[in-house]
Amino acid sequence: MASRRAAEDLVRAGRVEIAGDRAVLGQRVPEGAEVRVDGRPIAVAATHRTFALNKPRGVVTTAHDERGRGSVLDLLPDVPGLHTIGRLDRDSEGLLLATTDGELTLRLTHPRYGHTKTYRVWCERGTPPPEALTKLRRGIELDDGPARALAARAAEGGAVIVLNEGRSHQVRRMCEAIGQRVVRLVRTHVGGLPLADLEPGAYRELTMRDFERLGYMPTGLEQETRRGAPRRPR
Repeated sequence: MASRRAAEDLVRAGRVEIAGDRAVLGQRVPEGAEVRVDGRPIAVAATHRTFALNKPRGVVTTAHDERGRGSVLDLLPDVPGLHTIGRLDRDSEGLLLATTDGELTLRLTHPRYGHTKTYRVWCERGTPPPEALTKLRRGIELDDGPARALAARAAEGGAVIVLNEGRSHQVRRMCEAIGQRVVRLVRTHVGGLPLADLEPGAYRELTMRDFERLGYMPTGLEQETRRGAPRRPR
């Protein structure tokens, strides 16, 4: 019924009750417990849903854009509580996960879990020289603090860069710091999960194998049935 942030606001405002008691942030809902918002009971999903989307260029990851630009949520099924895990900026493409599972969101976004993200970039000046890629691996200073690539290797017309954090426009800013303006950026992996052959704008629901690649197994995950089949772009 709400995004993760909006749900937290509801809890802070004292509008959520679990089994008759006022809820607090971080509290888990016991199996079978009744959840009420403003005194009205709500349904609690027995199984979370998670999707992989190949985000196309020109689409934003915010749920609502003040400039009326298309949102990634318009490309995904209308599932209550569905939110993106992290962001890709409007001009970036590639693998973006969306889920109803707050625990998975935490696991993939908090630095202490060490999940990596891999990016394929194409640069205006072509493939960066070896010394520039060495600078990315050793670490450089950005306006919001130091940044270091876990890996950075040459690729045709650009590079492949691996990070374990995701600050705003970080890959682009790191490349600009070594004199390389990025003209195209595609996220190819989240942890061990690849973008694979998803078409731009297409999505699929994650399978048990996908969760294993992420090192995470949701509680109550159903056996693979209808999951995993790619859906064409709308």
